[in-house]
Amino acid sequence: MGLTAFILVGPTASGKSDVALRIAAAQGWCILAADSMVVYRGMDVGTAKPTPAARAAVPHDGLDLVPCSESFSAGRFREYALEAFGRRTAAGSTVMVVGGTGLYVKALVCGLGGGVVGGAVREGVRARIESEGVDALAAELDRIDPAGSAAVRDRRNPRRVARAMERAVAGAPAPAGWRGSPWKGGPAVGLWIEPAALRMRVAERAAAMFRGGLLEEVRGLLAAGSLSETAREAIGYAEAIDCIRGRCTVDEAVSRTAVRTCQLAKRQRTWFRHQIPVRWVDSTDMDTEQAAAVVLAEWRANGQTEISAG
Repeated sequence: MGLTAFILVGPTASGKSDVALRIAAAQGWCILAADSMVVYRGMDVGTAKPTPAARAAVPHDGLDLVPCSESFSAGRFREYALEAFGRRTAAGSTVMVVGGTGLYVKALVCGLGGGVVGGAVREGVRARIESEGVDALAAELDRIDPAGSAAVRDRRNPRRVARAMERAVAGAPAPAGWRGSPWKGGPAVGLWIEPAALRMRVAERAAAMFRGGLLEEVRGLLAAGSLSETAREAIGYAEAIDCIRGRCTVDEAVSRTAVRTCQLAKRQRTWFRHQIPVRWVDSTDMDTEQAAAVVLAEWRANGQTEISAG
């Protein structure tokens, strides 16, 4: 067996980070974050990035990889992650992959192919975005490719919706082009909480982000001219920009952030249910210590997941 890891997934605000930190600190393991937003330097408050204290307590990889003026992809994440795996395992460390970006998790475990979408398809989809709007295209994507729609992290982002629709129209539902290596070894463990509890947790987190300096962080990024299109449409950041520019109040920004976060959480769980093997743990009534114990028991019973190096 080559590279292996324990994998913890789940929707945003499900408590993954706290559980992972508790396990890693107790076991002496390290964490590889599989999250498409924490890769951006300078985007800290709105991405719920691990605190400096958490990073000092447990080694983390996958954070602050590129400036937020750049784009990032599952392919780039896989390249980085394999390098990080090699470095950590050479030092004798056990790696936990933790995150809510399913494309990153599956790209790492199974490898990515090079599915190509034709130019005619791409132009047709872009023309529809311009004439019908992103919401209409996202609704159609729900109907024709539910799994692909669930993989779209931000449905307000025209580029992301367009790419998913391109794959669906071309007959290669997202995630397209997985090659060769099937999922091997133990399943991922997934945390989830009941919808009502999730909504409360999301609302509290959204309010805490705005109280905790999100507006100040975004003002600084805007002043530096460093926010890419992707970053500008990220959950919380788009709302903060609207607030800063006087298009909504702080309370409205918090509310919109919470709504979009709940929508994202629903899509994430749908994606995981259809795309990779997951042993789900209902942690609604558990504290962090209890959830960590259950996750560890699942991993011990089922073993680590093999990481495709090809």
